[in-house]
Amino acid sequence: MSSIKVYYTSVSGSREVKQRQEEVTRILDTYKIKYELIDISISLKALQEMRMKVSSPKVLLPQIFNGQEYCGDFEMFHKAKENKEILKFLKIE
Repeated sequence: MSSIKVYYTSVSGSREVKQRQEEVTRILDTYKIKYELIDISISLKALQEMRMKVSSPKVLLPQIFNGQEYCGDFEMFHKAKENKEILKFLKIE
């Protein structure tokens, strides 16, 4: 069973970040994949946890995980979508 987690922010001045976050959740909804949204803007602990998991202090949102396993960022997600490999990207198949 998958445990997809999407780290995002509900507070962003960047239209690009908002659009990327919306696209990820829209695609996951289209595939009927259950996921948990983790808002780093309201939890410093979540932000630190995400940075540790990605092994980088500077990452662009959204960041996608299956449980504790890192799947990738938006660029990787988008490439998987274009190649029709979303389930592989999410480590579900």
